[in-house]
Amino acid sequence: MPSTNSEHPPASATFVILTTDQSVRPEAEAYLSDYDLHVVSRWSDLIKCIEKKSPDAVLLDIDIIGEGPDEGLSVLSELRSLMPDSLLFALTRSRRKSLRFTAVDATVDEYFVAPIDFQEVRIVLGRALEKRAAELEYRERLNAKNKQQSLAELIGASEPMRLVYQTIQRVADRNTTVMIRGESGTGKELVARAIVTLGPRADKPFISINCAALPEHLIESELFGHEKGAFTDAREARAGHIELGHGGTLFLDEIATLGLSLQSKFLRVLEQRSVTRIGGNAAKKIDFRLITATNDDLEGMVRSGKFREDLYYRINVVPISLPPLRERKADIALLVDHFLRMYCAEHGVALKHVDPEVMRVLEEDPWPGNVRELQNLIQRLVVMVDGATIGLEHLPQRILYNSTSSKDSLLIPEEGVDFDEEISRIEVAYLEAALRRSGGNKVKAAQLLNIDKQKIHYLCRKYQVAKVSRIQAAHSGI
Repeated sequence: MPSTNSEHPPASATFVILTTDQSVRPEAEAYLSDYDLHVVSRWSDLIKCIEKKSPDAVLLDIDIIGEGPDEGLSVLSELRSLMPDSLLFALTRSRRKSLRFTAVDATVDEYFVAPIDFQEVRIVLGRALEKRAAELEYRERLNAKNKQQSLAELIGASEPMRLVYQTIQRVADRNTTVMIRGESGTGKELVARAIVTLGPRADKPFISINCAALPEHLIESELFGHEKGAFTDAREARAGHIELGHGGTLFLDEIATLGLSLQSKFLRVLEQRSVTRIGGNAAKKIDFRLITATNDDLEGMVRSGKFREDLYYRINVVPISLPPLRERKADIALLVDHFLRMYCAEHGVALKHVDPEVMRVLEEDPWPGNVRELQNLIQRLVVMVDGATIGLEHLPQRILYNSTSSKDSLLIPEEGVDFDEEISRIEVAYLEAALRRSGGNKVKAAQLLNIDKQKIHYLCRKYQVAKVSRIQAAHSGI
């Protein structure tokens, strides 16, 4: 009986091997007898095993898929999407190094070249299962921690966000009108939804309207509805958004874009809690909670006469100020982790992670587009980056340009620099440039560099650049 490794597999750990190699089964059974082992020869049998219960580990013989290992590699990503938390091993008889790199990019946990040593497989499998169990335990703890650092769909544990959470929780179970203030992309609708989710109207209609997205000639009909024949295209009666929100919540985003005429009509709805459709005579009583949002200076608009003062006081009962991302940079790591998990799951790829240097760069950025910009970036990186690690080279130029960390890493690489050599290189570059500009005239070159004649003579002797510069000047036609 072959000797076994001292490490014991977790109870009921399932290991599935897909191969047509007849020599694999006896070796696998000899070394892996204490696993729930399944050796299958058809892809359909592997899929059945996965559908029945996702195995802890799968070893795929990529040579038997299609025309060979290259086609076999293409199904690794499919397997990974079917079992994101399982171990995935690849087996091949090819010794091409590029094949291994491609397999690793497809998030293979281990790569074996036949003939396979199952004593080695046992050791690798035991250690990998231990590591996987630790990662899953850590993920569970992280998820529990994330729940403490979030509210409904809002993510953040910074002090500005804690103040937002406190206000949401205070107003959620009341019928108070709320106005959410914040820059574009900060998540104003998420705040509105959090208020609804935690309140008594959670299972009632939530009607969300972006006032800025509706053309001026349509918004009145969209808000108030219309009767049949009220205007040319009114072929049938239709309820407006206010009416549809009966019993629930009406969320008006970008309310500052409403014209004065509509402001007046909407004020009447708030005062009377009833709505009359366009072309109708009967007013319908409507029970709704109002939440509005804006990124405009409403107070300035009131002073300039662009927004009704009486409507302003009606909607500004409980204001909630949502901070921009640049004022809650402590939340960026949490948001990145959240978006990575969300989009990796959505696109069926293994969980990616960002290089620590990337995180430093992201935390330095001013994020003019706020959380929405960060979310879009992470989604793009999940789709576009093939490997498991997102590095500096994957970030957009705008972010790298604004980053002190990226500039520092470009200036001083990880392995460091020879300071004296770098300074010498800089001095030579300036000397040669000045001599070219001056046609080899050292006095004029010294004036360009704001140094005296003695120093430029000294530097030219030190770096032996005078002769080179005269030749370069002659070739350039100076």
